[in-house]
Amino acid sequence: MEPEKKSNGAFLGLIIIIVVLVAGGIYIWLSNQKTAEELLQFEVVTNQDSAALDALEQDLNTTDTNIDVDLEAVN
Repeated sequence: MEPEKKSNGAFLGLIIIIVVLVAGGIYIWLSNQKTAEELLQFEVVTNQDSAALDALEQDLNTTDTNIDVDLEAVN
């Protein structure tokens, strides 16, 4: 009777799967971290931006949006 040879195929497959999962997790973590840093970069509002937004809001408030249409008559 020949002695059985041990096969390390299952163990090697498990190691490869774990390495792929860890590498994927690190990639996703780093890509999410970069996205968060980019979002924080655009949060800063300068005085110029604030003044431009105030001017747009004032322009919107002074614009006449009345279209003089009787909605009851449009049926």
